[in-house]
Parts: sequence; structure tokens; C-alpha cells
Amino acid sequence: MPTLLILLSLWLLWTPDMNRLELERTYLAAPTDLVQVLGVNLHVRDSGPKDAPAVLMLHGFGSSLQTWDPWAQGLSHDLRVIRIDLPGSGLSSPDPSGDYSDARSIAIILALLDQRHIERTSIIGHSMGGRIAWTLAATHPERVNKLVLVAPDGFASPGFAYGEKPDVPAALKLMRYTLPKWLLRMNLEPAYANAAAMTDERATRYHDLMLAPGSRDAMIARMQQSVLVDPVPLLKRITAPTLLVWGKQDAMIPFTNAADYTQALPNNKLVALDGVGHLPQEEAPERSLPPVRDFLLSKE
Repeated sequence: MPTLLILLSLWLLWTPDMNRLELERTYLAAPTDLVQVLGVNLHVRDSGPKDAPAVLMLHGFGSSLQTWDPWAQGLSHDLRVIRIDLPGSGLSSPDPSGDYSDARSIAIILALLDQRHIERTSIIGHSMGGRIAWTLAATHPERVNKLVLVAPDGFASPGFAYGEKPDVPAALKLMRYTLPKWLLRMNLEPAYANAAAMTDERATRYHDLMLAPGSRDAMIARMQQSVLVDPVPLLKRITAPTLLVWGKQDAMIPFTNAADYTQALPNNKLVALDGVGHLPQEEAPERSLPPVRDFLLSKE
């Protein structure tokens, strides 16, 4: 009987993929925003003056380039703003190689920059995207001007040890088959200190894009392949001036982690935001963007 109840529940909550063309009609600004990079059909938005200094934006796990909408709008008057959906996220196709390691993500990013003849760029990365950003800055310092890390991932936490593949819970793997919007919303709400920031429009966007064909398989693969390394030796190698932006009420990657970064990074400044959670760019753009803009436009 318990098995029957579980099967019935899964059938009732079964969540199929959405139609790719329908998603593109809703979330693709222009057909030319889909480009081939190392075998991946990558979703890229490139705005602002093409001869201005470039800034690349990398979203966090389960997110998409739309997370940067307010910041991109505020920066694109003076900077060339390039936003991407990482492979298997948003409107970017899953990676046919099946490789979702940080090294593969960095290779794709560098190939995209080469395609666009961008030798150096500043990088903004949030959460998982922050980890990819600081790893790129540490391993390819010649490509990075400035670094903005928004609640970056990278230090070990319960369930994530250095040098080991994480044990992805079976319940998380079930999202491949069942991901009702109400359940996703319930799991997203703790990311915001202000519950009103989790609007229905925002929840719908997250939900829709997670239902892109192949996206959930890619998310699970990315989790399984996220092998952390001790970040301190890499962080100490970073030469780019770095701005840390962190919500003090971050329930995903706690604000206390900021101290680990300020101790390890040679040249950094911290912006701490009271009453803000894990997504300052979405929850409080009017407060989080000005210091980022000043930092990126500063001649220092």
C-alpha cells in the first residue's frame, strides 16, 4: 500500500518538460541571442556600447540570465554587459559532452569571449556563478579586470567536502519527474529576506526555465559533478580588485562566510546589506547596484 500511494502521488505531481519553442517565445529577446560555443547552443545577451569595457555576468544554480535584469539595465549605459545562461540552464541547451564541471564552464566562457574578440572583462558572479568567476580569475588573471562576487559559493559546508563528489539526495533527483510550481516556490522563498520579493511572475520564470527540455537532468548532473577544492590557495592568487556583495540575512550561503573571503583575497572590499537575503540583485537592486556600478566604473 505505501508503494502504491507513492506511485499515485508521483503520477498526480508529474511535471513534464515545457515546449522549447514556447519557452523561446516567452524568454528569448532575439534569435541571434542563441550562439554555438564548443558544441553548446548558448543563450547570450550582449547589451551596451560594443566599444565600452566589458562585464560578464554569471548566474547561480537553478537560475538564468534574467536574474541580472535590473543590474544589466543600470550598467549598460556605460559598459558592454554580457549575460549568459550556463549550459543546461535557462535557454542554453544541455552540454552534449555531459561535462558540467567548473573547468568546462570556464572553457565555454573563454571561448565565447574569444568569439567576441574580448581579451579582458570584468566578471560578476552569484553563488555558484561566483565560484566559477573567482576560479576563472585565479586561473586566468590575464583575462579579468575586476571581480564582483555576490554571495559566492566555494567553501565547504555540511554535505560538501573538499575533493569529494557530493551525495545528491534521492528526493532532489525526483525533481526530474515532479516539480510542481508550488513546491519550487516553497523552496525558493528562503532565498529572500523579504517574502514579497518572491512574486508570482518571478516564481513562474524560475519554474518555466527549469522545465526546459534537459534542464533538470543537467541540474542533477551539475550537482553530482560539483567537486569543491580548498579555495584559499586559489583566492590568494587573484590579482583583480574584488568587490564582495552579501545580504546579511542570506539563508543559503551565510553572511559569516564573507569573512573567509575577505581574509583570503589580496585586494577586496565588502558591501554588507541589512535585511537582504541570497539574491541582492533581485531583492534590492536599488541598494545593491550603486556600489557595484561605482566599483566597475572606478579608474582604480
